[in-house]
Amino acid sequence: MMLSKLVIAAVSPLGTALVLGVLAWLSGLFGNRRLALALGGAALVWLWVWSLPVPSNWLRGHLEAAYPVVPLHAVPSAPALVVLGGGISPPQRPDDPPDLGAAADRIWYAARLYHAGRVPLLVLSGGGDPAVSLTSEAAAMRGLLSALGVPERAMVLEEQSRNTRENARFSVALLRERGIGSMVLVTSALHMRRALGLFAAEGMQVFPAATDHEARRPAAWQVWLPDTGALDGSGRAMKEWLGSWSGR
Repeated sequence: MMLSKLVIAAVSPLGTALVLGVLAWLSGLFGNRRLALALGGAALVWLWVWSLPVPSNWLRGHLEAAYPVVPLHAVPSAPALVVLGGGISPPQRPDDPPDLGAAADRIWYAARLYHAGRVPLLVLSGGGDPAVSLTSEAAAMRGLLSALGVPERAMVLEEQSRNTRENARFSVALLRERGIGSMVLVTSALHMRRALGLFAAEGMQVFPAATDHEARRPAAWQVWLPDTGALDGSGRAMKEWLGSWSGR
């Protein structure tokens, strides 16, 4: 797991620019000034390109296009729904509330599908690190879904997983214990391609219900202005492409 995280960090725009910057420094240190300038320039250009809204939205849009917004009534009925972690951070101290992240749409959408009668059972998939969190992410999701009116009897917690592959393995095991062979999968549109492949590889019939679509058309005057949100989005999209290719 540590190796895969290092690889993902290295291929992100920021990571690649850092690697090129280190190589430029080493080239200069050993007297190859021309190579040092070329590598340093490449690092800056690479970072600038992926911090622009246009290429960032293009990269994210290619992943999200296959999983557009689907109206609630068009989502097929299924015996269960799995909602993946990544949208909420568990509390770190007893008095802290959970922290809702940018992908918390997943949890809200899962509640909407339950109340629309599309699924009777929600599997909440997401572990936790006891060194920094009081609960698992699945438990934090349960608290929010309870506040959104989902009864506890309709929720099952999968609290072991630490990545998407484990989300699939452990969630499918819980479904098979209940004799369930098909499910609705709720995750961010950017993440759906990779997650769908991993759940299908576990032998489950999966209906994608994507949410949290990110690709947006910025205002005309902003398209060539570097933006930290665009840089972050580029990095996460590259992570998803790499994960899809490697099957992780």
